[in-house]
Amino acid sequence: MEIFPLINEKMTQYIEHHLCVERSEANRLRKLYWDRYGATLTGLVRHHAVDSKDFLKKTHDIGELDSFASRSSRLIRLFRQLSGKKIVFSNSPAEYLEQMLRLLGIRHFLSEAFSIEATNMNPKPSMIGYRKLLKTHRLEAARCVMVEDSLSNLFAARRLGMKTIWVTRELNQPNWVDARVRRLY
Repeated sequence: MEIFPLINEKMTQYIEHHLCVERSEANRLRKLYWDRYGATLTGLVRHHAVDSKDFLKKTHDIGELDSFASRSSRLIRLFRQLSGKKIVFSNSPAEYLEQMLRLLGIRHFLSEAFSIEATNMNPKPSMIGYRKLLKTHRLEAARCVMVEDSLSNLFAARRLGMKTIWVTRELNQPNWVDARVRRLY
């Protein structure tokens, strides 16, 4: 089983329960806010005053992550070969993110795992979160490369002046994306 469908299911259940709506409406709202804001959480906070910490805790409480994450020698080699400061910037809660990075065997290669809490609950693609990342680490956007599978997250990074690498199987890429790769490796 993959982890993102499970988290999506937990989000749908959360919306059903907390907004007292039918499953189809909960699914519609989850997708609508993802499409509109790049993060379901943003829409829930803006339009329904959902408690972001409660939402993150309940939607990322999936038990042991061991069955979802496996070490890849290729990924570990990639991180070992990359020079420069490496930061994972994630919309995930810190506890979940730290555990996942350790299970993948790459945590020790990173300067930081910059979680949604570190952005003061301003998930990507919010410019607030990106600026917080840059300020916290005293980074110049022009010296950064954002590697992402989400075009909206890459677009925000590009607007700040970062180089962008899109991880996708899509054949075409927008002209503002600097590079496209099929896999992170």
